[in-house]
Amino acid sequence: MSEADFTVRPTTGADGPYWRALAEGRVELPRCAGCGRWHWPAVFRCGECGSWDQQWHAIEARGTVFSWTRTWHAFDGSEKIGVPFISLIVELPQCGGRRLLGLLEGDADGLRIGAKVHARVAATEIWGERIPALSWTLSGETA
Repeated sequence: MSEADFTVRPTTGADGPYWRALAEGRVELPRCAGCGRWHWPAVFRCGECGSWDQQWHAIEARGTVFSWTRTWHAFDGSEKIGVPFISLIVELPQCGGRRLLGLLEGDADGLRIGAKVHARVAATEIWGERIPALSWTLSGETA
């Protein structure tokens, strides 16, 4: 996928590089150049060491299910997602345990806290705009 496939609004927020990378098909998270701490949500300044130098790194979108929920009704603007859908919060051990959100894609058999998953960048339509999002799939491995 490319940025041309998505609606990506310019942002001056600390998370701008995340959305730009996602629109280009990558997952990137910030890491403090001063102390090495991973951050998510993104920050301009590290709360650990005070450094303003946050460097963005491409990461492999693999982790374990920290939490999940099945939604049986559509929310305003998200009707194109379809129902029911399953939202995951996934912990990334390679990034100091930072967590990312996304939707489960495929079969939910074996879905449980601690299940291993991997993600791809997909499109989600919200209020008629295609935005980049993470689509998680169970890996079949056990934690």
